[in-house]
Amino acid sequence: MTAQDKAEAIILIEEACDAGCRLKPACDLLALDIRTFQRWKKDGLEDKRRGPITVPGNKLTDTERSRILTTVNSPEYRDLPPCQIVPQLADQEIFIASESTMYRLLRAKKMLQHRSAARPRKHKKPKELRATKPNQIWSWDITYLNSEIRGKYFYLYLFVDIFSRKIVGYDVYDQQTAEDASRVVTEAYLAEGIAPGDITLHSDNGKPMKGNTMLATLERLEVARSFSRPSVSDDNPYSEALFKTLKYCPKYPSKPFGSVEAALTWVKEFVYWYNNVHRHSGINFVTPASRHENQDIEILKKRKMVYERAKLANPSRWSGATRNCERIDEVYLNKNGIAKKAA
Repeated sequence: MTAQDKAEAIILIEEACDAGCRLKPACDLLALDIRTFQRWKKDGLEDKRRGPITVPGNKLTDTERSRILTTVNSPEYRDLPPCQIVPQLADQEIFIASESTMYRLLRAKKMLQHRSAARPRKHKKPKELRATKPNQIWSWDITYLNSEIRGKYFYLYLFVDIFSRKIVGYDVYDQQTAEDASRVVTEAYLAEGIAPGDITLHSDNGKPMKGNTMLATLERLEVARSFSRPSVSDDNPYSEALFKTLKYCPKYPSKPFGSVEAALTWVKEFVYWYNNVHRHSGINFVTPASRHENQDIEILKKRKMVYERAKLANPSRWSGATRNCERIDEVYLNKNGIAKKAA
């Protein structure tokens, strides 16, 4: 606290006391001890503390500090942390400093980060993708479905259009392979009537996603590829959000599936509900199927008219504007390198 701050504090406390406030509550209001206030008033505002007048007996000398830095940065030890250096020196009957001393000195000199030659690999952020209509950008992933046999799972392959949120392709298998993935994406591609070069497919870095068969299929179909950074699930938020909706919906079976066929039967029912019944919050509560067919424009327009009529009929119940019924015309994936919330 500067002398000016102290002077202002004294003035404020004195003004409070002149107005009838007691001294202690006035000091407490400024988080100031009453004895400190009294000392400032009596002895002045100068800070008379002088700090320690003795040098610690265990303080490193400049020579010792230089020897430590020379040793830890030598070719033999420059890639090792202090916890490795100290015992190696001890095996040579040498002791120059403790581990904590070395760590403290290296930290002060900003020499502690990634001393090992094996530095973490830097992954470039995914390219920003923007969808303004259906069938521009798809996202896909695989999720586990429990089976009746412990340790055995069925695998749901799910492709979703990020603009409309419609599930455009799916299937269930008892394994994860690039061959199965290429089969599902080809069927979805043909069913949606995609033209070569018109669509980008985004996924994580799983083995089926980067398998030779899958990559060859995407190249043959002229589908552009986009991948998440390793171990960054937020780079693929639309698929992650869809899986959460699937597994937390009220109709998700409480018991494991008995077969691939049973799992696929349930998934078909879910896909129909999700595409045609479910009002998705991320697209202003219209169904994915209606948005995929560009019917959401008219739906939202009519919905807005309903709210406007209700407001005119009873304006006292409306404190502001009616509910937002504007269409979401742009959907981003990894906008400015940051994954956009998909819910």
